[in-house]
Amino acid sequence: MDETDLHLSGNTNTGMLDSESPAMESNGDAFLPDLPVLGQAADWSMDQVAPEPLTNILPEDSDVSQEATGAEQQKSQQNNSTELGSVEKAVEQFQLASAQLFQEEQPPPPSPPPPPPPPTEEPEPEPEQPPEYKADAWSSQQDNQEMSVMPQPAFQEDGTEATQITGDGMELEETSNQEMAEEPLVPPEPELPSEFERLLKGCEENPDDFNGWVYLLQYVEQENVLAAVRKTFDLFSLRYPYCYGYWKKYADIEKKHGHVQVAEEVYRRGLQAIPLSVDLWLHYLTFIKENSDLTDPETEGRIRAAYEHAVLAAGTDFRSDRLWESFINWETEQQKLANVTAIYDRILGIPTQLYSQHFQRFKDHVQNNNPKHFLAEEEFVMLRLELSKSSLAAMVGEDGATPAPPEDLPPGTEDLSDPAKRVTEIENMRHKVIEVRQEVFNHNEHEVSKRWTFEEGIKRPYFHVKALEKTQLNNWKEYLDFEIENGTPERVVVLFERCLIACALYEEFWIKYAKYLEGYSTDGVRHVFKKACTVHLPRKPAIHLLWAGFEEQQGNVEEARRILMSLEATIPGLAMVRLRRVSLERRRGNLEEAEALLKEALESARNSSESSFYAVKLARLQMKVQRSLSKARKVLLDAIEKDQTNPKLYLNLLELEYSGDVMQNETEILACFDRALKSPMPLDSRLLFCQRKVEFLEDFGTDINVLVATYEQHQNLQAESESTKRKAENGYDSSQEPDLKRQRIEDPSSAAAHTMTDVQASNSAYNYNWYQQYGGWGQNSWGQYNQYAQYNQYYPPPPT
Repeated sequence: MDETDLHLSGNTNTGMLDSESPAMESNGDAFLPDLPVLGQAADWSMDQVAPEPLTNILPEDSDVSQEATGAEQQKSQQNNSTELGSVEKAVEQFQLASAQLFQEEQPPPPSPPPPPPPPTEEPEPEPEQPPEYKADAWSSQQDNQEMSVMPQPAFQEDGTEATQITGDGMELEETSNQEMAEEPLVPPEPELPSEFERLLKGCEENPDDFNGWVYLLQYVEQENVLAAVRKTFDLFSLRYPYCYGYWKKYADIEKKHGHVQVAEEVYRRGLQAIPLSVDLWLHYLTFIKENSDLTDPETEGRIRAAYEHAVLAAGTDFRSDRLWESFINWETEQQKLANVTAIYDRILGIPTQLYSQHFQRFKDHVQNNNPKHFLAEEEFVMLRLELSKSSLAAMVGEDGATPAPPEDLPPGTEDLSDPAKRVTEIENMRHKVIEVRQEVFNHNEHEVSKRWTFEEGIKRPYFHVKALEKTQLNNWKEYLDFEIENGTPERVVVLFERCLIACALYEEFWIKYAKYLEGYSTDGVRHVFKKACTVHLPRKPAIHLLWAGFEEQQGNVEEARRILMSLEATIPGLAMVRLRRVSLERRRGNLEEAEALLKEALESARNSSESSFYAVKLARLQMKVQRSLSKARKVLLDAIEKDQTNPKLYLNLLELEYSGDVMQNETEILACFDRALKSPMPLDSRLLFCQRKVEFLEDFGTDINVLVATYEQHQNLQAESESTKRKAENGYDSSQEPDLKRQRIEDPSSAAAHTMTDVQASNSAYNYNWYQQYGGWGQNSWGQYNQYAQYNQYYPPPPT
């Protein structure tokens, strides 16, 4: 497939700096190891960042900044990888390491250095703390603190203040407590802008108003008050962490105020939230190179390590070509041609948009440089021996005689002594190097061609609050299904992470991701649910219920209970959430708690309809689970007193009475029928109850007088019903009809025949389970709760 055969949109992704512009090109909450901090010694070397095979997306152990616990974690990860497979690796690297961004509690700061020894007769001068901002490596809470700290007095081991000595050895006079109280150690914070509190309150009350956040961000940037800027950007990034453009803007503001280390901290937080954002990685790498000391011999290693982490996190993105090109250009500037070749070896096996261009540039790189410069020494020596053996074999095949032994090859990468042989060797090596990579390129080209149509269909790879087109959503669904069926687990995880940037507000994709991970990584599923429910979909009940069900399956009942309580506090009044809490307690055997939850919902119902709904649920719990007929009857009778026109209450009361011996409960059943017939229910409902009373008396009644009286009552109700229908259809009163017509209707024989026909039709279809209409309650199809019709079908059964 030639390069010109495929045409994919090459629109670059820019930062979302207003509500209308494209926002953030990024992908998922991927693995992000600790990055080197400017101004500090490098925590790693290139020996610690070993190159990985082309089939691997991320190494199992790339968090090289961990302390003593790193070895144990590495051992645990290796054990898990053997059990769970490659999906577990990808999930751990793309999901679990970045979960700490959303933890409520930040890790404690490093312990202070040990106190100085107690002073002797002539104490040494105590060094003062430099007036710099000491930013913690990964603590987001430090962003709201002051950026400058006054020198702090040194203290002795007993807690008393150490005596400070001047440069000439003279002791300074002790400062009185009054003077220290008058002199502030920290400069007072500037007053916040007048409109800031009003705008911030509006955003906090309605966090889903993205335009309100954009206006507030523009306002604080214009006012240029750092405290207001930090507070606003920190709150905004918690609600919309995928907005790449605002992480960049936040870091620029900190840098403009002279806080370079704080700006780097902002970049690191942004990369932890959206580690597949190629643009944010490029800005961060530019920031590191601009603010590093080029005279420091460790600077090159820090920059190279940052590039390694960038390509490990975002290098598998289909549109990550600019990141790879930046890495190659930087290594070329450092004149490390062997490193450039190693980078090409990795990118040539990754399906990207500019895959053909990379291979062409690799061939130019090979043709324009000496193999001893762009190949590692081991590969160069092996290739020289291979070419020498093949040349010797060719000479044997041509002459048929044993040729003279060739001269000894020079050691290492030294040139051959014969200029002609040296030129031939160089050309043969170049040809061989390209030939080996050609096979990798051909396979990669085939993989790109299978995905090209899907990639071309992605028109908005960044996050935005606006809804996606239906064609875009279908394209993501089809792409995910294709990758699940044909791709490697690593690529499936990467594609899900990419998808959840553009589709972050669609819970169906989060649920699909969690279901995919169910058979591989429990922690991965938990992290997907947590990220979706706490950040992007805090008001979507379905995925919260799925999360609670998952935790209950894992035995984390307290966590499931907490999730449901938190959701109910966020969206109060949802029947599906309250019923899930009741069912959770019932499954755990806490019947009293389940009953208390239903009683609480019954008492706090906002209207009679909602009260009747919970009354039925409570009565069923008491009757079917607790086996208390009296308690269930009392609940329904109380509900009928409050909502006398609700036929479902009478139906459930009849069901309750029918659950026993109908011959012994005849009195209670007839009383229930009479209560319904005397109620202010609509005429059609009362007619239905009267007809069923006739059916009951025909089947189980013991008194013929009651049956005859009920039969006459049914006739009267039916006549009244027909009269009412006629009025509605014809638009006039039946009293104005001709006497002859009215006489035919009121004729007893005609009315009796008509009634008997209705009774026979009813009896033919009669079923003792006539109260099955109550089943509608079990499906939540009543009234305002119809939107929760499938509340009991949202979570699949556990895998077998």
